[in-house]
Amino acid sequence: MLIENGFWVFGYGSLMWNPGFEVAERKVARLPGWHRSFCMSSIHHRGTVKSPGLVLALDASDHAHCDGVAFRVDAAHAPKTIDLLRERELISSAYLEEVHEIEFRDGGRDEAVTYVIDRHHEQYVAGMALEDQAQIIARAVGGRGPNDEYLYNTASHLAELGLADVEMDWLVARVRELKSQ
Repeated sequence: MLIENGFWVFGYGSLMWNPGFEVAERKVARLPGWHRSFCMSSIHHRGTVKSPGLVLALDASDHAHCDGVAFRVDAAHAPKTIDLLRERELISSAYLEEVHEIEFRDGGRDEAVTYVIDRHHEQYVAGMALEDQAQIIARAVGGRGPNDEYLYNTASHLAELGLADVEMDWLVARVRELKSQ
């Protein structure tokens, strides 16, 4: 894939509701072999080094898939967009930039730039119980705001797109409960 010719980028978390770049086309898409998970400790955007938050990452899983949004970037905006994405997504090297085939809900396939978790990075925290995730998300705040705001925005955009995520729904309800106490 030549980035300079324009490209697709796959969004599964904050990119869905805040891409931060010029979008030529937007489609609901699926990424096979990966699942969306709060498996990355956030020390910049939604937490700090002293009080880390949690953000979503794509974690490999043979029989899983992740539904999200694919954004097409025109060639005219491609160099600037890839620079913006790298500045945003590769801030701590916990994500790896990879190209994977995605499937569009309305049919067809293409390759997309994706940001997946580096399982060897110290910020990788997979396997945490949902209750522990909720406790962290309810209290953490980082450079881009409260961690619960990130959760709520992601969940509401998934719902708007008709994309079910049972764990996300549970986390929303539990974090709201914790915040009301």
